[in-house]
Amino acid sequence: MGRKIKHVAMFSGGAASAYVAYLMVQTYGKENCLLFFTDTLWEHPDNYRFMYDVAEYIGIEFLRVMDGRTPEEVFMETRFLGNSRLAKCSSELKVRQTTIFIEQLRIEGYEPILYFGIGPHEKQRQKNLIDFYAHQALEPVETRFPLINSILNDKDLKSIIENEWKIKLPLMYDEGFSHANCGGRCVRGGLNHYEHLYKTWPDVYKQQEEMENRLRDMLGNVTILKRDSQPLTLKQFREEIEAGMRVEASNPAENDTVPCVCVFN
Repeated sequence: MGRKIKHVAMFSGGAASAYVAYLMVQTYGKENCLLFFTDTLWEHPDNYRFMYDVAEYIGIEFLRVMDGRTPEEVFMETRFLGNSRLAKCSSELKVRQTTIFIEQLRIEGYEPILYFGIGPHEKQRQKNLIDFYAHQALEPVETRFPLINSILNDKDLKSIIENEWKIKLPLMYDEGFSHANCGGRCVRGGLNHYEHLYKTWPDVYKQQEEMENRLRDMLGNVTILKRDSQPLTLKQFREEIEAGMRVEASNPAENDTVPCVCVFN
């Protein structure tokens, strides 16, 4: 007898994944669906409020799992500070937990299909995810992207959630962040992200700067940020911002946030 299909919305507190969860439930029914969240323990408190509000609105089971370590603890244990090129926090705290969950579902007699909130402008990420989950679990996992061919854009989705569902979006959107991951402390953020973090939540920036310093004491000249392929500490970058001498990177990729598995969720 074959496994019973379980439709799983990958959720990290974003508007797109919330709307994908809604579409999934409307199509396949509450009893065949669940909402899955991997918690890094760095999330902004308002993210939890949003996720529970969405789960209640669409009437879907909400499963929250966690490794138990924070990203910093992962960096300390692996002796590697996450950055735009590689973030072991994502692979350990999100991907690994998702893979464990997939195999547990299969033991229980279910075959998961994963749903991601990726829009039509992100088709390259679609291919990456298909390839990614084809190799992570013991057997390939089907992945679906309901928004790829949608005419709805990010602004439309946020409007539906706030105006039709009457659910307030996560505070991080109101504060101008492009995504709601890790309370602003995402190590894959570029110069623009960290400038915005400093100007919006200087205390959170300070936490990240102090963490970087602890990793530098352990590992040497490692940094979260790079500019023109050269290490740039958060302390140096903060001092530039404070002095009004903030310098752009010649490589646009170093200025912007690099998408990772967290964002895919």
